[in-house]
Amino acid sequence: MKAELRQQWLDLQQRLARQGERSALALSVRIPGAGSLWYGTLGDAAPCEIELTRSSGGALDHALIYRSRPDVGAIIQGAGRYGQHVADFGGQLPQLFDEQARHLGRMAPAVTRSNALAEALADQGNVQLLGGQPLCLGTTASRAALNAELFEKCAKAYTLAQATGAVLTRLPWWVVLIATRRLQLDQRAAAEAFRQGRLPAESRGY
Repeated sequence: MKAELRQQWLDLQQRLARQGERSALALSVRIPGAGSLWYGTLGDAAPCEIELTRSSGGALDHALIYRSRPDVGAIIQGAGRYGQHVADFGGQLPQLFDEQARHLGRMAPAVTRSNALAEALADQGNVQLLGGQPLCLGTTASRAALNAELFEKCAKAYTLAQATGAVLTRLPWWVVLIATRRLQLDQRAAAEAFRQGRLPAESRGY
């Protein structure tokens, strides 16, 4: 499984590169059953395997998230041009789109310190600003990539609307409720899969 996940990390790196991503600071993939992760930056030739309990440097935040969120299988840090501008408009993206509520969940207020990450992510949101840089989470590498793309799309609509003074309409509470329950089902299933030392199923469709 380690070799398979190393390849997933490389595939994720190439996917970001093909999209012309230049701002991504780092990306990682959890290794189920090993207590470790594959970690590296967009410019690295290959990822390094790092233990969750012995991480340091840039990998420290990733390891902290994996330890506090057993459903998370992959993290993309710093990707997206418009996502970074959410910090200019309060640092917290409201729930405006049904797909956003379904896959990203509620975004907690931005944090500036790593020791505030666990509390900020306690509501099971899949996107967070840390020091002005987006952290996009997913149950798998593929889902993390889709979540990063979704957050960038939502952030573009939000920041342009805020900059031009357009009126924003939030989702009805019942839409958020249904979407949140479906997201939580995916997250519970992923956490159980990782607990058993296997990869979770991909989340496709609404």
